Amino acid sequence: MLHFSHSNFIFFVILATVFLAACDDMHDVPTPVSLPRTPGEKGILFVLSEGLFNMNNSTLCNINFDNRTIETDFFTNINGRGLGDTANDMEFYDHLLWIVVNVSSQVEIVDPNTGTSIRRIPIFNPDGMARQPRFIAFDKQKAYVCSFDGTVSRIDISSLKVDAVTTCGRNPDGIAFANDKLYVSNSGGLDQPNYDHTISVIDINSFVEIKKIDVGLNPYKLQADSQGDIYVISRGNNGSIKPTWSKINTKTDLVERVFTDLPVTNFCIRNDTAFMYNFDYQTNLFDLKTFDCKKEQLITAHFVTDSTKIERPYAIYANPKNGHIYIADARNYTVKGNLLCFNSNGKLLYTLNSIGLNPNSVIALP
Repeated sequence: MLHFSHSNFIFFVILATVFLAACDDMHDVPTPVSLPRTPGEKGILFVLSEGLFNMNNSTLCNINFDNRTIETDFFTNINGRGLGDTANDMEFYDHLLWIVVNVSSQVEIVDPNTGTSIRRIPIFNPDGMARQPRFIAFDKQKAYVCSFDGTVSRIDISSLKVDAVTTCGRNPDGIAFANDKLYVSNSGGLDQPNYDHTISVIDINSFVEIKKIDVGLNPYKLQADSQGDIYVISRGNNGSIKPTWSKINTKTDLVERVFTDLPVTNFCIRNDTAFMYNFDYQTNLFDLKTFDCKKEQLITAHFVTDSTKIERPYAIYANPKNGHIYIADARNYTVKGNLLCFNSNGKLLYTLNSIGLNPNSVIALP
């Protein structure tokens, strides 16, 4: 996750420490290996790990609950090559896995049943410079990819080619679709400490920016609920300006509420329940909460109800099939991280160790 005030800071730490870090956890795990006990699980779960910045070692992990196997470098084993450098985002759409690889400036499209690469779409400008794609969203037969160079690329799903590019704000760091519009968070993260504080609104039909919405400093992830409201994290500056969580009404394109007392580092929405965590990088304290998007109120301030400890949370995912909540733990960012699974009551069901370096995305096949 290459973004300032959180992950870009992490990458600078990684670059300074990676050659001094212990390498025991970085040995290849024989694949596939047998799974430990994973109660209540069926089907296949994919975990994307971005690896280490500029080390070209992103991986895709395949967890097959039916076959009771886990393959931590599934993509490489199938295709004979790696995903590339710093894979940031993964989504499932139109029966395919779409993986956004930031530093390599590619979108990798994968058949989830076989692991085979269907197409690798380069995301570069006409001068051959990398746009550095970050996140992806979909509507009908189009995919939309926001990139750090201040653009959104539109990919035609039929041809699997970029068919248009439009501009937005500085260093976009999140994208979501609602109400026939794209919402792109302009972080300004590459200009730290001069962060941006706006959301670009792009009309889906004309594919041009029609408005900017002023939100908190350094906006990041955003996602829509079933009512079409967009929730967005503003990360602040890791110091005097604290993170906030806001709700945008996509009918008026105005910020309706700012939850100043609800700091959020990452979240996901399932059935209008937001599962959100906050991690304080100064105190190393972690807290996982749940929030009712319809009532706009907290459900529980402490979702994890046992004594489970998480070192460095890096991703969160709510499984739509069984209600399980997954937290990816990056540990110290230089060794392979773990995947922790909780049931709907906040009890730890199991942990899968050493699934990949800096795991940032989790998807269960429908």
